[in-house]
Amino acid sequence: MCRLQELNTEWSRFLNPLLSDASWASLLANTKSVYQSQNVYPPAALLFNAFNSCPVNKLKVVILGQDPYYNAGQANGLSFSVPKQLPLPPSLKTIYNELHQDIETFKIPKHGDLTAWAHQGVLLLNAILTVQSKKPGSHKFLNWETWTNAVIQHISLNRNHIVFMLWGNYARKKNIFINPHKHFVLEAAHPSPLARGAFKGCRHFSLCNSYLKTHHQTVIDWNLPD
Repeated sequence: MCRLQELNTEWSRFLNPLLSDASWASLLANTKSVYQSQNVYPPAALLFNAFNSCPVNKLKVVILGQDPYYNAGQANGLSFSVPKQLPLPPSLKTIYNELHQDIETFKIPKHGDLTAWAHQGVLLLNAILTVQSKKPGSHKFLNWETWTNAVIQHISLNRNHIVFMLWGNYARKKNIFINPHKHFVLEAAHPSPLARGAFKGCRHFSLCNSYLKTHHQTVIDWNLPD
């Protein structure tokens, strides 16, 4: 039997309005079905890792991805992140290079596990939480995006001074769910090599910390432990 990871108590309480109707139960049932019939990433035990790794009371930043990595072993439930033992994906290399230019004290790590960011309050959210092996975008039909759009909007309505980083045209379309008068919305090209370096120089990480400091919040330490 396939057992899906559950949202922890704090996130379940915060997102309760989005978890109390039939569409949520249907989404979970359909997701469980694809895990049983397909090779799906991330592992079912990491389905809600983005939420459960990011304490609700520390939430400060949302970095939005599209859907999980679709090659074996890469997806760990956090957007742009991979387990420590795996090579860095190209987009993450670009992110690290920008951090190195943007944050004087940032040292490029040898791994791609972004869990330490999540623990500080960075929600590394994919718009679609699952994917079939070798088939990017294959789980759009599950309707994850309707739910994650509602999550973004719920955060916008119920929290203040959150930094939203929207990279690429796909993510930038989500700005309609965010109140720019309450939050700081940062938009840039996608860090993928296909964007031909357009992500370079966006300075999102220092801009994020400046905003957090202005609003009397602890800044993010972007350095990652070995």
